[in-house]
Order: sequence, then C-alpha cells, then structure tokens
Amino acid sequence: MGSFRDLTRLLNGLSLVANEFAKRSLPADFQTLINKTLVSATDLSGITKGKLHSFPTASSSTTSHSVVVFADNPSSPSHSTNIDRLADSSSHADVSALAEDKCEPLTSPETEEKPPPPPPPPLRRRRPRERKVPATPFTRALGFAGLGAGLAWGTLQESAKRIAFGTPNSEGNKSALSPFLSEKNAERLALALCRMRGAALKIGQMLSIQDESLVPAPILAALEIVRQGADVMPKNQLNQVLNAELGPGWSSKLISFDYEPIAAASIGQVHQAVMKDGMQVAMKIQYPGVADSIDSDIENVKLLLNYTNLIPKGLYLDRAIKVAKEELSRECDYKLEAANQKRFRDLLTGADGFYVPIVVDDISSKRVLTTELVHGIPIDKVALLDQETRNYIGKKLLELTLMELFVFRFMQTDPNWGNFLFDEATKTINLIDFGAARDFPKSFVDDYLRMVLACANGDSNGVIEMSKRLGFLTGMESDVMLDAHVQAGFVVGLPFSRPGGFDFRSANITQSISHLGATMLKHRLTPPPDEAYSLHRKLSGAFLACIKIGAVVPCRELLLEVYKHHKFGEENQILSSDTMSA
Repeated sequence: MGSFRDLTRLLNGLSLVANEFAKRSLPADFQTLINKTLVSATDLSGITKGKLHSFPTASSSTTSHSVVVFADNPSSPSHSTNIDRLADSSSHADVSALAEDKCEPLTSPETEEKPPPPPPPPLRRRRPRERKVPATPFTRALGFAGLGAGLAWGTLQESAKRIAFGTPNSEGNKSALSPFLSEKNAERLALALCRMRGAALKIGQMLSIQDESLVPAPILAALEIVRQGADVMPKNQLNQVLNAELGPGWSSKLISFDYEPIAAASIGQVHQAVMKDGMQVAMKIQYPGVADSIDSDIENVKLLLNYTNLIPKGLYLDRAIKVAKEELSRECDYKLEAANQKRFRDLLTGADGFYVPIVVDDISSKRVLTTELVHGIPIDKVALLDQETRNYIGKKLLELTLMELFVFRFMQTDPNWGNFLFDEATKTINLIDFGAARDFPKSFVDDYLRMVLACANGDSNGVIEMSKRLGFLTGMESDVMLDAHVQAGFVVGLPFSRPGGFDFRSANITQSISHLGATMLKHRLTPPPDEAYSLHRKLSGAFLACIKIGAVVPCRELLLEVYKHHKFGEENQILSSDTMSA
C-alpha cells in the first residue's frame, strides 16, 4: 500500500508538468521547449545536475574583477570594459554578515563569567552557484513539478532500500521517519528552493529557525543549506533588472559597482557600490518574476507540504498561507520597505545602542533598494564574545522587541540573525531589512500587554480572559486545551516572572512549548489572530537569539518599565493585584 501511495505521488508530480504544458500555447521552437523541460525537471529531481557556473568566494583571487569602475562619461555596465580592483578586498569579510539568514536559541549569572557556548559542529556548506532565476509562471511551475517528481522518486528509492536492508534505528523514543523525509529528499528540497528563490525559499528559511522538536533533523540539516543563501543571478539578468528599474543610465550615479553579491537571499540579492559622493552603499536587487509568482509559489509549497505530511490539521494551514501571501507581497514592495526604514530611523533617533542606515532614494525603485552600507557581527557570531558583551546585546535585543510592540506599535518582524549587526567599536546594533515591518492595532497591543503580564505573574484567569479577547480562544475549548494553553503562556512568561537576570539556557523553553503545542494543535478550535503570526515569529526569534548567544537579561525589569509608562485605551484596568509587583 505504501509503495502504491509513493507511485501515486510520483505520477502526480509528473502530471504537473503535463498540465502546465497543456495550459499554455506552444512556442515556435518546440524542440527548445522540450529540451528545457527535460533539463529543468531532471535537474530539480536530482537525476542530473544541470549546467552550473562556479561562483567565486570572497577570498577568491578573482573577486576584484567583479568590480566595475565607471568612467567620467559612464555607459551601461554591460558595455563597460573598465574593470579595476577594489582598494581593499577585505571589505567582503565585514559585509558578509548580510548574507546570514536565521535565528536560534540566553546565559549565565551576571556575577559570574561563563564561557561562551561550545561551537556547533561543522556545517555542510554549499558552494555558491550562478543560475538564472526562473522568472515566468511556466518555468516556476515546471521547477516545482520537477521537485515533486524528484521527491517521489527519492521516496521510492528509500522505500526499496528499507525493504532490502531494514528500517534504520530510531533515536530515543522517536519513531523512524517516513521514507519521504529521507536525507536525500531533504537535500533535494533545499537545493531546489535555493534555485527557485522567491516565496518558496522564504518559507524554507522560516522553517530553518526551528529546532528538532518541531522539524525532523534531516529536514533541518538540509534547510541549513537554505539559510546560507540562494543561488545568484548571472550578470546579464542582473543588468536587465537594473536597466528596467533604474533606467539604462543608472551607472552615472555610481563610481563603482560590485557584480559579486555580498548576500543572496529569498527575494533578492545585495551588491556593494560606491556613490559619486564616496558613500558606500548596499543595493538590494529583487529577482525578476518573484513578486508576480507569490500566490502560485505558495500554493505549490502547500502542495509539497501536504505530500510530506509535516503539517498537522490544527495548524490551520490555509490561514497561515493567507497571512504569508500578504506578508510576502509587502516584502516585495521596496518602496514600502524604504518608507518603513525611514520611519524606524526616525523612531530610533536618539535611542542608545541602535542605528538604522540611510535610504538613498536617488537610486531606488519598487524593485531596487539602495541604503547606506553598515558593518557588524551577526548575532550567531556574537556567541564567541565575552559574557558582558553577550549580556548587553541580549538586553538590547529584548528591549528593542518590547519597544517596537508596546511603544511604537510598529515592528520589524523578521528575526533573522543577519538583520542585527553588532559594531564592537561603538557598542551599537546596526539594523537592516525592514521589508517585514508592520503596524499593530492599539486595542491588540493593550490586551497583549495585559496577557504578557498575566503569563509572567502566573494568573490563569487573566491569561484565559485576554486570550479570548485577542482571539486565541473561543470560550468553547475543552479543559485539556485550556490547561495546555495556560501552561504554554506560563512557559513563555517565565523569563519575565521574577526579578534579576534570567538565564535563558537554564530552561528548555522551546522543548516545553513543543510538547504543549502538540496538545494545542490537536484540541484548538480556532486559528490565532492574523497579528500573531508575525509577532510570535519575532518574539520567538528574540528568545532564540538570547539562547544562542548565552546572555543573562533582566527581563522582568524591562517589561515592568514598559508597563509603567504604557497608556492604555478606554480600559486601563490591571488584571490582578500583584501585576506590578517585583
């Protein structure tokens, strides 16, 4: 029966190719289309590797030749031959922090220095590839179809291996993973997402910040490849985007432009350039076709997730998909992101320890965003610094998170480590990437603050009351569900429950939540409110970052300071008599 289901999956994947082919009129060169179809499908399925171009690393001796220095009477760089070296190629080492894309797990007593967390085991690293972005609906659908066929083929291979050699031993009390979740299939998925880019890769990067209690280990290992960055656009495709967005004379505003990206992420890639006034800038250039393919990409990812059976029914996938589409649509609008960045720069002016880079409007558009280039250490590298510095950074990250939600009611909701770059010399956290910023309604923020205080104070009635008002509960839940919901709230509120520095690594918050989450997914009656998806991603990211760097943070003091100055709406009641107690 299992083999029959696997064969059905294979046929379904292959049928997607045929369906897309049938929907569209055939081009004149029919043979070319057939060739491209076969290459794309077999490449993503793992049967062949496709035609790849090696992409030089920052340390490569060829790096300097990627920089174009424009003449006094500049022309489009596609016709320029004046290619010189950067004065100092070591700049790549500083700005490579922008390529990081993830979050993870805070530390020891403030009075006692603890050693930094042990370094993680060596990770498999993927050599950067240069590949043209699939930019049309047909080529993107073809990519997903090839991936589906490849996953089904991998499932059949793994099933045959288990029949011949037996099912691999499981770890601890965990049951053996489905053959569909084999290591080879996980790698196929990751590499395909890196090639497809766009909404598909963005979802993969979101999954990569989880731990093994939520996502199987083989999938996490493969998604680490996704976190390292996407494939990059070839030069000719990059020039097409720049010419279309900024006009053919865009190079007249620059002294130089580096064709080797310093970051290649899900929606676009970032290049270093120098303006006429000497300012070093980062130019984020969106992949072609990404904005127009959000809906279809997410629907195809949903189909693949259903194939893997990774999504439990209580997750309300359709609601999550709806929110994801809205968020990604906002992230693809670089004019909106520029406005968000300027707004954050104004809000944080004068705030100690934070810096938001300048937006350069003169060479920005809806698909290209140019900002002042900033340097720093990404959060995961901060774990190697001394205890005092780690405590300082953890405190500033949590302080910023509380300030964004409860003071500004405007939050940058992408918790990726590369968005927070620590400058050791100035003890400043440079903040970048504001595409995922959003507003929160005043009534939601008021009730959410009351709920956080109730969680911190162990107030069960307060947690349930505010959860109903916010839309997390309907009021018709079973006792099992209510108990799991309240206990999960208490776990999240633990860092804020007592005065003094809280050592995040002293309590396994993520594992406790995952155990309770299984019960809530089984018994919940309603999806969470739309605001909760991005908010909880940011809050969990802040917690995970503190766990990762091993910091000790006075969480309750930070929360009570926010509560003391918060101006509630019409209702300014306090949930319980001990709400403000220390």
